[in-house]
Amino acid sequence: MAEQSAVPLYMARQGLDPAPEAVALRESGGLAKVPVTLGSGEAWLVTQYADVRQVLSDPSRFSNTLMGGAAERAAAAGISPETLARRRKGQLLAFDPPEHTHLRRMLTPEFTMRRMRRLDPRIAEIVEQHLDLLEQAGPGADLVENFALPIPSMVICELLGVPYGDRSEFQDRTSRMTDTSLPTEERSRLSQESHAYMAKLVARAQAAPGDDILGMLVTQHGDELDADALTNIAGLLLTAGHETTANMLAVGTLALLTHPEEEARLRATLYNPAQVERAMEELLRFLSVAHSGIPRTATQDVEIGGQTIRAGEQVLFALAPANRDPRFIDDPDRLDLARDPRPHIAFGHGAHHCLGAPLARAEMRIAFPALLRRFPDLALAVPADEIRFRPHHVVYGVQSLPVTWSRTSH
Repeated sequence: MAEQSAVPLYMARQGLDPAPEAVALRESGGLAKVPVTLGSGEAWLVTQYADVRQVLSDPSRFSNTLMGGAAERAAAAGISPETLARRRKGQLLAFDPPEHTHLRRMLTPEFTMRRMRRLDPRIAEIVEQHLDLLEQAGPGADLVENFALPIPSMVICELLGVPYGDRSEFQDRTSRMTDTSLPTEERSRLSQESHAYMAKLVARAQAAPGDDILGMLVTQHGDELDADALTNIAGLLLTAGHETTANMLAVGTLALLTHPEEEARLRATLYNPAQVERAMEELLRFLSVAHSGIPRTATQDVEIGGQTIRAGEQVLFALAPANRDPRFIDDPDRLDLARDPRPHIAFGHGAHHCLGAPLARAEMRIAFPALLRRFPDLALAVPADEIRFRPHHVVYGVQSLPVTWSRTSH
């Protein structure tokens, strides 16, 4: 576990589980001061389910807009106040209601469950294409490279109007941008490259808007959203739209293959949509691949879990131990695909509940059953303890997932 010692407590894991230290904190009271990963100083880490929900549901007392330490971090990275202001325009994560509500309302129609249902046939087509590629690669192929990563990348590219030919470039850049073990200067440079790339796409959309999300924003909200705002919105959607779901598909497959009774349970209900959707919710709760979110800043003195958090102090939250809180759900460390674990907080909670949750759910409920149907005897190609995780990444995942099979079913 030497590698884990350098990982911030709110990101710390042990395989598929929260790290014992995070669990111990949750059970001993739930709050502790921890170093801030990016920048300087400390933040309160909240680990109990009820406390996390309290923080996330109260933007008036726990603010995103203040972005504790954002100006200092920007200055340390050589970003001027003017550039920082431009980078915040349209940035959903940098505002509280009512500004956040106004911004989100522009995007919500593109991510409703009804809209996602209309996407189902196209998602299914993309999934089948990549199952073909995985099968052609043969037993021993990497599920991350051939399945988990390209599916959400292609979907979000089509939704946003991003050329799919650019995917390897932005996938690599996003992976490194979200790796907290890299030097601040390198991550800042990657962020600037990403911003420049999205700015070019926005300029193209402004000149000739298509029927994708960027085109819709230009056509319907071009008088409110300037190029900076559109660039920031597009950058967030592109990054969040493939990084989180790709890791869920990979780590979720690992969870199934290392819990054979639950995999068998899912296989037995592949043609029961309600059971599949319930199983996906349990995978989301059990794995919680998004460690946390943007740190909040207390706007006044607040008591959480018996601890007073002073105005101006930062607050972080750990979603993995919170979703395994025995005060929230019985037998929380057991993967049980038959139960309904809602309301879990794998997508956050409150005003900043993940905008793309309906898209992620659609991709999961289509991709997992299709994978299991195609490969009736799917198995890990290496021992489970040889799978290498990505502990320093903002979204938890595996570096690769070699899988094998002996027969196929169409």
